[in-house]
Amino acid sequence: MRKMSVAGQFYPLECSEIKRYIEVFSQELKPEKEEYRAIISPHAGYVYSGFTANLAYSKIDFSKIKRVLVIGPSHRVYLKGASIALYATYETPCADMKVDKRYSEYLKNRYEFLDFQQSAHAEHSTETQVPFIEFYAPHVNLVEVVYGELNYKDLLPLMEEVLKNEENFLVISTDLSHFYDLNQANTIDSICLKAVNEMNILDLDKGCEACGMIGVKAVLQASKNLDLKSKVIDYRTSADASNDKSRVVGYMSALIS
Repeated sequence: MRKMSVAGQFYPLECSEIKRYIEVFSQELKPEKEEYRAIISPHAGYVYSGFTANLAYSKIDFSKIKRVLVIGPSHRVYLKGASIALYATYETPCADMKVDKRYSEYLKNRYEFLDFQQSAHAEHSTETQVPFIEFYAPHVNLVEVVYGELNYKDLLPLMEEVLKNEENFLVISTDLSHFYDLNQANTIDSICLKAVNEMNILDLDKGCEACGMIGVKAVLQASKNLDLKSKVIDYRTSADASNDKSRVVGYMSALIS
């Protein structure tokens, strides 16, 4: 089992509290769901970035999806390449989810940069996505990939293969700028938002700061290669929750169709 490692820190330990959070986040949202291929989602504590993440998840029609791949950067362990989780199940406060171990092993054998390093999977960038997935799509199987030192071009073939299969759904995890004042953060993050909307990989290198930059570049280029479109649907900072405008973190969510 892939055990929870940040429950009670980044998101509630109790299932009832997770459902309460999502209910509050969803209060004024229209219940309109469409078929999308991927999302970009933030991974901070739910009090800060949960609304932004939930907005993306709430719009997805998961009825035809059998497998969700969650890809995020490693914050705690140095990795050369990436680690793919070879567990049988994934623990969440509400219910344990099935890991698609066969598909994970297939990807590991197909792509040289993939390995399995158990310590890499005590990672919040991916784990914070899973309670949302369990809430909106409890029937799916999970694949978790945590990457470290890696060229985004190495991820491209994997992402293109994943996106071509309509039974797959892709979640790319990232936060934006960290610890600038609000005005600076808005300026820096606007570069990221524009680049994601325009699917312009080169513009991401003109000042955008994102801990999941590798994943963002790879999914945008893969989507562009497959004639998919990207749209940012929410942006905010930690100041929206804390009212502290002196040192903020930026969050966005985007839909890819």
